Amino acid sequence: MATPGTLLDAVVVGAGQAGLSASHHLRRLGLRHVVLDAETAPGGAWQHRWDTLTMRDVHGVADLPDSPAPRPGEERANLVVPAWFAAYEREQALPVVRPVRVERVEPADPDDPGGPLRVVAGDRTWTTRTLVNATGTWSRPFVPAYPGARTFRGLQLHTHDYRGPEALRGRRTVVVGGGASAVQLLGELAPVTDTLWVTRRPPVWRTDDLTPEAGRAAVALVEERVRRGLPPASVVSVTGLALRPQEQAAAALGAYERRPVFRSIEPDGLRWADGSFEPAQALLWATGFRAELSHLAPLGLRGPGGGIAVDGTTVVTDPRVQLVGYGPSASTIGANRAGRSAALAVLRLLQGRGAGAALTATG
Repeated sequence: MATPGTLLDAVVVGAGQAGLSASHHLRRLGLRHVVLDAETAPGGAWQHRWDTLTMRDVHGVADLPDSPAPRPGEERANLVVPAWFAAYEREQALPVVRPVRVERVEPADPDDPGGPLRVVAGDRTWTTRTLVNATGTWSRPFVPAYPGARTFRGLQLHTHDYRGPEALRGRRTVVVGGGASAVQLLGELAPVTDTLWVTRRPPVWRTDDLTPEAGRAAVALVEERVRRGLPPASVVSVTGLALRPQEQAAAALGAYERRPVFRSIEPDGLRWADGSFEPAQALLWATGFRAELSHLAPLGLRGPGGGIAVDGTTVVTDPRVQLVGYGPSASTIGANRAGRSAALAVLRLLQGRGAGAALTATG
């Protein structure tokens, strides 16, 4: 573990799948680094998923480097995956420090804009030649603004706060959102309560298997967006949606008959665009998350398109910074690949500057 005052080769922010993968590859390359994690325990966002989400239900957990993922089963994902992550940290001897909530990343010397970076968390600081940001999205749930939302007398919650269907049993529930999480939540809720599905656009259903070729093509489209400096889109927005066997009961109940978005929210329901009223007792916002990048604001990475231009994992305007778990690498498979790519990019940058602890290492 680095001692205070050490100039590190890299600081990894976040110890989810992408951060652990990056740390593994940085360690293998002999690069001095620490992993700063805001959580009090291993597991990343997985430890906060709802209790009824089983390993059979998750959309696939990729292997970590040198460690196969737990097999699908009826065990709770919010217990199994964190235990796997914890074991991985121990077995790989990864230098994770927690809990550390990074507040900002800034130039260590304002007069040397290409020099080392200072990572600040309260009264603690780390100085590093490069940064691998793996903070993900879980801490930034997105809820769109609608007129009257604050007047609603029923229950409102986001996927971030969903713990299972029992809290919504007996409540007429409107699920808002067009992604895979909305489909999955409707699959849980429709058999136990009255549901209504609302999306901005008609869902695109995938009727065939997602082949590796189609998956790579979808990832390429997301990569193109972030390369151009646009906010990343989800991969599922390109691949389309599919119903799994465990969602067929909800489909038979009509749960996936979608309605367009409402005009406004009222104390006891929704007002449609045609003026008609829809009673509701709960709103479940399955409207996704945004990348948690506010601590990078002092570096001025965002471009005019609203996103951060990234080539692979490297920030185009500041190659000291690698973004993993961002855009196309937000999936577990993409996160693993991004971790390796980021570590190699760090090595190349340090080799070019003649710095680092083990710059003869190869990937």
